[in-house]
Amino acid sequence: MSTNSSYQHRDTETQRIKKDSAPLRLRNPFKLLWLMFKTRRPSRISEMRAVPENFWLGRNYAAMMFFGHIIAHTQEECDHINATNGSVKRHETIHLRQAQACHNSWFCYYIIYIWYYLRALPMNRHLHNAAYRLNPFEMEAYEHMYEPDYLEKHCQGGANGWRRYARMKPSERAELLLKKHQSQRLDCSKFP
Repeated sequence: MSTNSSYQHRDTETQRIKKDSAPLRLRNPFKLLWLMFKTRRPSRISEMRAVPENFWLGRNYAAMMFFGHIIAHTQEECDHINATNGSVKRHETIHLRQAQACHNSWFCYYIIYIWYYLRALPMNRHLHNAAYRLNPFEMEAYEHMYEPDYLEKHCQGGANGWRRYARMKPSERAELLLKKHQSQRLDCSKFP
């Protein structure tokens, strides 16, 4: 009898938790449009919250910044991102600072992002996922996502490191990316 009541209590607790977290859950992919119209200018966002929505997010990506919100796959991932200031949250916050540097406008940020994505699209036949990986915004975010003090020291008025990559041709960015990856590989011949 007591075992049965404990299961009922646990089920009630689970329902309460689901009910409390329901406003964060985006069950309909078109509700992402609601985030677009609800958002504020990039400079007015001080803290980004993670929201679970796996419809728009590819399975190979941990998270995505969308108009000042971090989109992740599950509620557990969102709770982890919101509770810590880890590399994923830092990566997405760098994108927020980049939007601040793009005339403090989401429209300008996404137009420029899409422009560089389309410019690098022909490189996809030479390098897997090149349109994403060669995007100057992503190159800056990946380069500095493991530096805990990068946002405080270099991004007060907006992150401008992407402009250095933007001056390069996509082929030059690809060479730079390949050199970085080759220098980070371990020499396996030294191990038995």
